[in-house]
Amino acid sequence: MSSQNDTGIPVFHAPDGIGYRLMELPPELLEALESPNPPNLSLEASATSAVLKCGSKAWGLRQKNTSNALILLKPSDINLASSKIPQAETGIKLISTTHDTIELVPESTDKPAPLTKGKWHEKFAKGRDRDSNYCTSTP
Repeated sequence: MSSQNDTGIPVFHAPDGIGYRLMELPPELLEALESPNPPNLSLEASATSAVLKCGSKAWGLRQKNTSNALILLKPSDINLASSKIPQAETGIKLISTTHDTIELVPESTDKPAPLTKGKWHEKFAKGRDRDSNYCTSTP
């Protein structure tokens, strides 16, 4: 049975103002970066996105949204003597919350990137503008 004296670990919301982006690395890229002689990476523009290049391989950067927030925590020494919370030696700071990650999608380096066909909301907006001519009101 737990004791009433167990105060747990204090958690504080303390954003640090840095905009974090989490990137999911393919296993082969992670292995290359963790090797004794890591390769140089370059970031280039393409017709559809940015492209990360490592030697002869390339990956397109795509943003993936998630319905679950990703919370970045940082251990911290906190002096709680002046607060109403019982004093503790260490705690956790919530430094950032993000709702999207960057996914690396393999791309061929020999052929040009495909042209985008437009987003569905852009197509929908064009259709609404055209259809709005039929909905005129007379005073």
